[in-house]
Amino acid sequence: MPTNNFINKNLSDEDIKRLHRKMLLIRKCEEHLGEATKNGAFPGAVHLYIGQEAIAVPLCDQLEDTDWISSTHRGHGHFIAKGGDIKQMMAEIYGKSTGVCGGKGGSMHVADFKKGIIGANGVVAGGMGLAVGAALAAKMDKKGAVSVIFFGDGAANQGVLMEALNISSLWNLPMIFVCENNQYSEFTHTSEVTSGKISDRARPFNIPTHDIDGNNVIDMWQASSHAVRRGRNNEGPTFIEAHTYRQRGHVEFEYTFLSRSYRDQSEVDLWKRDDKDPLLRFEKYLLEQSLYIKNDIERMHKEIQDEVDEAVSFALNSSEPDPETAILHMIEE
Repeated sequence: MPTNNFINKNLSDEDIKRLHRKMLLIRKCEEHLGEATKNGAFPGAVHLYIGQEAIAVPLCDQLEDTDWISSTHRGHGHFIAKGGDIKQMMAEIYGKSTGVCGGKGGSMHVADFKKGIIGANGVVAGGMGLAVGAALAAKMDKKGAVSVIFFGDGAANQGVLMEALNISSLWNLPMIFVCENNQYSEFTHTSEVTSGKISDRARPFNIPTHDIDGNNVIDMWQASSHAVRRGRNNEGPTFIEAHTYRQRGHVEFEYTFLSRSYRDQSEVDLWKRDDKDPLLRFEKYLLEQSLYIKNDIERMHKEIQDEVDEAVSFALNSSEPDPETAILHMIEE
């Protein structure tokens, strides 16, 4: 299979197209959820991954179902990137019985152990300890699996990160720390609450670090490749700080309770340009390298939109959970 000249890594043209398709699938799902929540289509809040797709997709593309990921409240992108079923995800967010968690978890708790998805988490840094536990289990299992924790710049200020870095290094765990630094902790710019470089926090624990452009698919692919290889070879943990931008709000209906904006629209518009937005930037490359022509991009957008529409239809036509199942999975008998 022919290879492109984008990087000195064995990524074929088909590999590149596969990454684009998965990023586009995330974008289309999130765009639907953004509109649906404004219309009160489902219970609870949604936190969207739009603008951060170039982080989860290239990393998860190198993982197997037997590898573990732990996520955040902004977890739909991680779920899809790891191979989660979008029909089950949509049904879960819509609170239906066919949801991946039976409609009980909702947007912030999508999980699928069969796919190695320990779950999203509504608590800041709440998945950190879970991922370390999975890494320990993987090390004891001796089958070469790795564990990944996705977390934001806000979670980097939680004490559990220090504990996780310490034990991962001490026990040489196959752990991959991925800080998605999207520049905002809820409604506060990172510069106001975070001192120094986040990636530097791993260095005292002798953990190799990568400080990268998180909106560049291939930069993330290369860093991920190094981290996954180290984990599978029993070489210990790796820390990746991926710099990106949260194009949408902290939560989709924040405009209903915020008295003023916490960032200028011009800043958001800047990050939506085709030289910064990870999806547009990648599509621009695909066109420049003649991997696609414009009609190919348009066709792909339609195909993915049809797939998302089918998933939404599945969710809408699914039944509500039986009230008698409310306490199932909550109490061990």
